Amino acid sequence: MESELLKVLLIAGDERFASAVAGKLRDEGQPVEIVTVAALDAGLARLSAQPFDVVLFELPSANAAGLFQVTFFTAKVPTVPMVVFGPTHDEAFTVEVVRAGAQEYFAKEQFGERALEPVIRCAMERQHEQAALLKERENYYGLFDHLVEGIFRTTPDGHYLLANVALAHIYGYDSPVEMMASIKDIGRSLYVDPARREEFVRLMQTSDTITGFESQIYRKDGSAIWISENCRAVRDAQGKLLYYEGSVEDITQGRQTEMNLRNSESLYHSLVETMPQNVFRKDLQGRFTFANQQYCKHYKCQLEDILGKTDFDFFPKELAEKYQKDDRRVIETGQTYEIVEEHHPLGQEKSIIQVVKTPLYGLDGSIIGLQGIFWDITAQKLAEEQIRRANAELARSREELRTKNLLMEENLHMAREIQFAMLPQQYPTFPHDVAPEQSALQFAHRYQPAETVSGDFFSVSALSEDVAGVFICDVTGHGMRAALVTAMIRALVEELKPIAQDPGMFLRKLNADLFTILKTTGSPMLTTAFYLVANWRTGVMRFANAGHPKPLLVRRAPDRVEPLVNASGKSQPALGLFENPPYQTTEINLAPGDLTMLFTDGLYEVQGPNEELYSQERLIMDVKTRMPRPAAQLFDELLAAIGSFSVDHEFADDVCLIGMEYKGKPA
Repeated sequence: MESELLKVLLIAGDERFASAVAGKLRDEGQPVEIVTVAALDAGLARLSAQPFDVVLFELPSANAAGLFQVTFFTAKVPTVPMVVFGPTHDEAFTVEVVRAGAQEYFAKEQFGERALEPVIRCAMERQHEQAALLKERENYYGLFDHLVEGIFRTTPDGHYLLANVALAHIYGYDSPVEMMASIKDIGRSLYVDPARREEFVRLMQTSDTITGFESQIYRKDGSAIWISENCRAVRDAQGKLLYYEGSVEDITQGRQTEMNLRNSESLYHSLVETMPQNVFRKDLQGRFTFANQQYCKHYKCQLEDILGKTDFDFFPKELAEKYQKDDRRVIETGQTYEIVEEHHPLGQEKSIIQVVKTPLYGLDGSIIGLQGIFWDITAQKLAEEQIRRANAELARSREELRTKNLLMEENLHMAREIQFAMLPQQYPTFPHDVAPEQSALQFAHRYQPAETVSGDFFSVSALSEDVAGVFICDVTGHGMRAALVTAMIRALVEELKPIAQDPGMFLRKLNADLFTILKTTGSPMLTTAFYLVANWRTGVMRFANAGHPKPLLVRRAPDRVEPLVNASGKSQPALGLFENPPYQTTEINLAPGDLTMLFTDGLYEVQGPNEELYSQERLIMDVKTRMPRPAAQLFDELLAAIGSFSVDHEFADDVCLIGMEYKGKPA
């Protein structure tokens, strides 16, 4: 079995040494591609232009300056393993080089004693393992320290073994390190009542779990808060208790809310007892015999200032006469009297009040006076008048709004027709003079907007006699604003045809133009895009990705479906967000029968029963089961299957699906 080609970047100022290294690698029989540069800066430049499996670096000097070069290089390119050749064999210096980021070091004097290929493979494997461990560690601690709840692990005797950032912040500390250094004994240092820790331990010994254990604890600044703890005991295989671990929630606000609620209830009862309305009583002669506190407050007087007085002591003569007339009506008829009327106490502004007067009976059943209650409804009446005027205005504008809505609907339908007209109406053929069914490159698409207009766009064009270009993009949202951006992108794509055969350069220029336009609006929109060019004569396809869902390459001959991934394996940013991001061009070879599927995320972001999402893994599986079908039939069956999976049998987002089948050279 032929060995995999090893791509090596050799950075060596000594030409003779560089030649010796290259010769030794070739002599060892490993298929190798070696690029040699003389300086570190040149090496970094080459790495930015093309990928390498390993870097061999001739260290010019075994001192601090040399170590700095290793540190600088590995900081710039942390994912590429480095093997360092030094001028001296010194164990201490070897350790420092490895600490600086290199995977391997040996002196040039040992060069002839060791085979290079195993050293290189070992360095590559070590770097891969380090990257995987670092990624796993970052993922774990990223999740751990971004939890909202406080997380802890303690010994049974009350010492912290582990804590996250949220717990430190709950307890008033800047970091978990500071908190664990300060709290040496949880029972004595943390709990306001040390007996709570004893109770905690007792409950844990009884059941190994605690839920909702509430306590009051001291924060770093000495203030007290309430917390709720959930905890479990962790034991080894023999049942020996190792530690406690659990979560903490600050419930101080909830406790305060409960206290405020109790206070509010007391206040409520107090208000009921004193009555929020104005209540008064009069005898048969119209003299006041009672008034509640609200009434006194309303008139800004004391109860003793009211008792024995009549309406003539507080109101203008005309109003006082009216009030007494209403009182006599209640007393003479024994019926309740209710009215909305103007109210104007002496020395106060006019208002509108709601008044209810009822007869007041003595023990013998005879009427001995009346009781009245009233409340100010001035604001209510003003509001009713405003509502009446608003309703009248609304009635006048209703026809105008209906006309505008009809016009808006007409404009939307026109925008939809224009947007569909922007899409390819027919596909190019290769060669250009053959029938579509004889073309070396054949195309199919499906386009389903979620609303009247869409945020998805695609184009298929002939860049030359031999080369086709396929572009797809997805603008955030699926309304008029997104549709306007797609129209702008279509114009930019047409302008960039002179550079369209280089996908990476094409996306860089498209991004620069889009960034310049959108930054003036003050509200950039997320736009993902994927662009490929395919040469039907050579079968070579080149592509670049700007944050777009990875297309699927359906290789029918080996019965395989695989995502199209950049050569570097790194995702590239969406368009219009950054001024000058790099977009990498990746090249692959197509085989006759291969189908390249491009699509937007609306195809698979579908929710099924029990809140299950239609995943990209399921998409690959459904495509693979339909692999032998022609592209158009495969697309129709795929859309039907995803629609059946959807809980409402609809797509929530715009769907755009494009296929390019490579048939090979025409006969």
